[in-house]
This record gives sequence, C-alpha cells and structure tokens, in this order.
Amino acid sequence: MASSSVDSYSLPNSIAYEGNDCDANVLQKHVTFFDRNKDGIVYPSETFQGFRAIGCGIALSSAAAIFIHIGLSHKTRPGKFPSPLFPIEVKNIKKAKHGSDSGVYDTEGRFVPSKFEDIFRKNARTNADALTSDELMGMLKANRAPKDYGGWLGSYSEWKILYVLCKDKHGLLHKDTIRAVYDGSLFEKMAKEKASAGKHA
Repeated sequence: MASSSVDSYSLPNSIAYEGNDCDANVLQKHVTFFDRNKDGIVYPSETFQGFRAIGCGIALSSAAAIFIHIGLSHKTRPGKFPSPLFPIEVKNIKKAKHGSDSGVYDTEGRFVPSKFEDIFRKNARTNADALTSDELMGMLKANRAPKDYGGWLGSYSEWKILYVLCKDKHGLLHKDTIRAVYDGSLFEKMAKEKASAGKHA
C-alpha cells in the first residue's frame, strides 16, 4: 500500500493545526490525527480510536494506547504533576521525541529532508525507493544509541507497526508511504480507505 504525499523537499515545517490558533510543526501534524476532538490533548481512548480507524485490531490498538501514553504523557506535561488520565499535549510533543531514531524530525519537530533521504541511501538495497523487512531491521540496528533501551523499543514498535500495516504484496514499505507517515497524511488516507471499504462491504 502506497500513499501519495508532498515531495520531501517541499514538505512544510509549519502546518495549520485545526485544534487551536497556533501553527503546528510536522511532528505535531503527525500526532494530530489521534486528537480526535481537536482540543490539543490526546487521551488514551483517542489513540485507541485512531488505531482502530486505520485498521488495527482491538488488541494492538489497546496495547499501543497504553504503551504510547505511559511513555509520552509525562514528557509532554513539563512542570505539571502526572495525570492519572495520561494525556499527551500536542503542542509539547517535541519533548517526547525518543532517541535511537532516524533523525528525520529535529529537536523542534521539524522535517529534515537530508535525514529522510538517508533512510533509503543507506538502507535500500533491493529497491531504491522502498525497504524490505530485513533492510528495515538493519536501519533500526544502525540507529541504536548505546544502552538506549527505551529508544530501541520505541523505534522498533513504530516501524514494525508501520511495516505490518503498509507493506505491499511484495513485502516492500515504499518511500512515499514512509514520507506520508511523517506529516500525518498517511493516517487520514488509511482511515478514509477503511471507512470506504466498510461502506461497500
């Protein structure tokens, strides 16, 4: 499954976020799909709903919601007491960026085109514009920072879910699909396709 998206070199670093009057960087745009009521805060129930909307099963959606919110909530709520509701504040999502990643998002949540191209320049061997499962695992291993176990787990989980959901019939995860997940447009496309398929089922 592939998704068309804007060219990586013209991808905007600031995208209007419907939830408030501020401009959202690309990392914020990546997570706003899961802010189902567009109030700037994502709760576990919304993450669950978002994963279900893109075609994930109940078990995976539940596990993802728990894992994501336990891991990220406190990082996006600087200076505040932990909340038993485990909310994620979209405006502070850059504070939740984990280590051992691709570097495609910089520390401010902006898209870095050269880092995106590096994914394929360094790892794509079978197809210049796609990754196989083995190539993906090779990339994850190469990105690992020493003893950054949380970062290893975060990266593995994110990429493995993306691969399982979006690989094509040949087992390839395409460049335009990966690009679309960075700006969040892939989630919207997948949700529309699932909803459309449900109507015609």
